[in-house]
Amino acid sequence: MAKLEVYDKSLDYSYAPGIFPATECLRNAPERCLRLLLSSASERSEGAQKLRTQAEALGVRAEIADRALERISKKENCFAAMVYKKQEGVFDAGAPHIVLVNPSDSGNLGTILRTALGFGLTNIAIIRPAVDSDDPRVTRASMGAAFSLHIRHFDSFAEYRAQFPERQLFPFMLTGAVPLDEAVRRVRGEYALVFGNEATGLPDEFAGWGTSTLIPHSDRIDSLNLAIAAGIGMYAFTHRNSEA
Repeated sequence: MAKLEVYDKSLDYSYAPGIFPATECLRNAPERCLRLLLSSASERSEGAQKLRTQAEALGVRAEIADRALERISKKENCFAAMVYKKQEGVFDAGAPHIVLVNPSDSGNLGTILRTALGFGLTNIAIIRPAVDSDDPRVTRASMGAAFSLHIRHFDSFAEYRAQFPERQLFPFMLTGAVPLDEAVRRVRGEYALVFGNEATGLPDEFAGWGTSTLIPHSDRIDSLNLAIAAGIGMYAFTHRNSEA
């Protein structure tokens, strides 16, 4: 493998910084793992040494790379990072979709990915332009959840819709016509939850596509954080058939 570069989205590989994200990469996507980078201080970390043993058992090269870790993580206490090859996901047929239209914040995206995995929603569509889902900051924010998800990218919502024309859409909007509790009762077959950009939300045209959904909240705030709204929506839809 050639000399490692400072991360850029044009590269065909990226980094999973941190012991836990690196471990998740190795556990859930070993075929994508290219190299394990360790700090010289990692000998004091039981977790780092366990990761090294697991990587070497799977034939993944491990090496001490302090300078590379500093460039990748921008932190002095990063003990490990996995170098992995990028890969476009393949959706599970019949499973729900989470569609993120132009997400722009790496922390929000990472949190949404981790939350989606927690609720068993593994098909993630990202509509460009968008924050790079392979950016190490996203991977770290997701705590490695990205390696258990099927993440696909589309250049427009029209491209996504052309591939999944029959899927029932639930766009989440501040002007949504249907409250969340009513929307979940309208699910009929395969569906997708659609969320917009952090600052602008979804364009008005989405109100005419599917069931525009509103999360009611007090008038003391103008909106919910994207990751919070996505988490509420995912919980409601995945628990719609469970009644106390």
